[in-house]
Amino acid sequence: MAESFGADPGLYDRARPRYPDALIEAVVASSAGPSLLDVGCGTGIAARQFQAAGCQVLGVEVDERMAAFARRTGVEVEVSSFESWDPAGRTFDALVAGMTWHWIDPSAGAAKAAEVLKPGGRFAVFWSVLQPPPELGAAFAAVHRDVLPDSPVNSRVAASPLGAYEHFLDRAADSLTAIGAFRDLERPTYPWSRVYTRDEWLDQLRTSGIAKPLADAGKLDEMLVRTGAAIDAAGGSFTLDSTAVALTATRN
Repeated sequence: MAESFGADPGLYDRARPRYPDALIEAVVASSAGPSLLDVGCGTGIAARQFQAAGCQVLGVEVDERMAAFARRTGVEVEVSSFESWDPAGRTFDALVAGMTWHWIDPSAGAAKAAEVLKPGGRFAVFWSVLQPPPELGAAFAAVHRDVLPDSPVNSRVAASPLGAYEHFLDRAADSLTAIGAFRDLERPTYPWSRVYTRDEWLDQLRTSGIAKPLADAGKLDEMLVRTGAAIDAAGGSFTLDSTAVALTATRN
């Protein structure tokens, strides 16, 4: 599934939401300096935001297609999984990962983060939690249950979109605590909002983690048509009042 995101990097870069300015500013303000490592940088969405805030960014990305797109936008990228990446003695003032740390082996990722961060360096991993309006969210969940009734995502998303990310935060926090190289673990949240049109939301859905299992099951078109119909019934667009959740820590 992780490798599926690079199938159309242009669509991915266009459709995926940017991160709240407050999150970017908080990471930069708490960093020991300007050098920043972006783990799983993808097409460079977060990397470009950090560059605009004055950081010197190096990305590590496992997918050559995503890395090539990021390079064309001005982001320096090295192709490797983070666990096997060779930092060649380089260390950084901050390490970030936007929507990617759940793909990293927890123990190996924590150890590598400790290796590449300078003393006092900032660790910040974060996720965008997409929270449609309640009635529309319920409609989306109903469509997903109908189209993929056996999906394990159904129960988590139906219960709470925000709660579905708690296990990512818990796992990351536990791995940092276990190696004893980090202090001051915190879980800040950053609200954000934007209006989505029908087509913008469907493009986002095409780049999401559920797109591949839907496509593999021959159900992606059905999901898109039925989700689009739900948005049309709600007026053709909607305001997404959502949250970015983060885990931050400081290298000892």
